[in-house]
Amino acid sequence: MKLAVLSGGGDCPGINAVLRAVVRAARNLFDWPVIGVRDGFEGLLDPPRLVELGPVELVNALTRGGTILGASNRINPFAFASDGVHREDRSAEVIRNIKDAGIDVLIVIGGDGTLLIASKLADLGVKVVGIPKTIDNDLEATGVTFGFDTAVATATDAIDKLQTTAESHHRVMYLQVMGRHAGWIAASSGIAGGAHVILIPEIPFEPRFVARKIERRAEAGEGYTIVVVAEGAVERGGEAVYVEEKPRYGAPRLGGVAERVAAKVFELCPREYRVTVLGHLQRGGSPNPHDRILCTRFGVAAVRAVAEERFGTMVALVKHRLELVTLKEAVGREKLVPPDGELVETARAVGVSFGDKEAR
Repeated sequence: MKLAVLSGGGDCPGINAVLRAVVRAARNLFDWPVIGVRDGFEGLLDPPRLVELGPVELVNALTRGGTILGASNRINPFAFASDGVHREDRSAEVIRNIKDAGIDVLIVIGGDGTLLIASKLADLGVKVVGIPKTIDNDLEATGVTFGFDTAVATATDAIDKLQTTAESHHRVMYLQVMGRHAGWIAASSGIAGGAHVILIPEIPFEPRFVARKIERRAEAGEGYTIVVVAEGAVERGGEAVYVEEKPRYGAPRLGGVAERVAAKVFELCPREYRVTVLGHLQRGGSPNPHDRILCTRFGVAAVRAVAEERFGTMVALVKHRLELVTLKEAVGREKLVPPDGELVETARAVGVSFGDKEAR
């Protein structure tokens, strides 16, 4: 059996740790060789870009950030647009190159978009096993995706640092974090970092409630406020804010909401503020211990799924146990923060405002 592994979508802490687990499990358990595909699905188009993966290539991979194979979030072989406009289906080319390389099974590491492509390839007869990867943690089929915990730790560290400078200068500090249309990073890091306001896509906010929270803190002698803003946060009656709504390549890019919120709140509550956009710092760096363990478990489970011929599936963490779900179950079901769920209610109980109503 010859395996190939690729990572689609954006980079994420822990991809190399997954590669390491796949290669080691394949070799140690079954003596199977593993081929790496460079730059996601782009590496399976003509000319294919493949590289053998072994112990030498994966030295220090457990702790290394990024991905040694490269990543691409712009290539969809079913709708390939070389000029950003005209799209063509090049999936037959991908399937031909898989066969020509003698690849028996393709292990695909990715989020919703990447796994949707994997599911379509599976429908065309490619033997595929998926591994869930996204810092956004927005895949419904798995309890958690790898990379999320490290991203939360990065955001929490940023909040910790903003707390000290905000208190020193009596400022309102806004921190914009990633997550697309899911507020998991914002909610989790906001709670862990002791933020006073958390704005997430699932709970539309009003600037007046944010301003009122800042004023109440000032009245209580607290001269500073930390506001964590998810990049997909939406004002009540408004829409998400984009840096690029119609980019030449890829999906629309969210961005700029923290600046907009800060400016509107300042009109209601003129207190000095600063805005920090954490951006791609959340994607970089070494995975933390939790993600290193999860990546290793996912990688080994994917190889075992191949051995059991459980193709067209994705490894998922369900109630702390690894299970296999179908790729069709895994894609197209976005996991969002429940507005009335335990995470939000916990935050409200300790005084966090979500900008949707008066908060103490």
